[in-house]
Amino acid sequence: MSKITIVDLEVFYHVGVPDEERANSQRLLLTVDMEFDFSSAAMNDRVAKTIDYLVVAQQLLKFGEGRSWKLIEALATDIADLILMEYHPENVMVEVKKFPIPQANFVSVSLSKSKASFAARRRVAWGMP
Repeated sequence: MSKITIVDLEVFYHVGVPDEERANSQRLLLTVDMEFDFSSAAMNDRVAKTIDYLVVAQQLLKFGEGRSWKLIEALATDIADLILMEYHPENVMVEVKKFPIPQANFVSVSLSKSKASFAARRRVAWGMP
């Protein structure tokens, strides 16, 4: 399976457990790996046959507007769900880097989700077989 990766996209979201930390947006870095068969796009040289990484990046830059999260774990889950729902990769991996500890380069969480597990979870949530 081929993969499209956006590495360390700089975003500014409201994240943090205490209200004071969420009061102001803070710098985060997002890495998103999307497994997607882009062989048809490569053969035809057509962006319509692949996941347009520029569109994904633009959506992620705006994703935090009017929203906040206490945990970067919840943020990573929301981003993975968005990517699966909007762009339909076979699998997605999301890493969120945060910079709360001065003595560390960063703290990060990452998670992977598949299209199949996402679809199954949605069916269960909606009471469908």
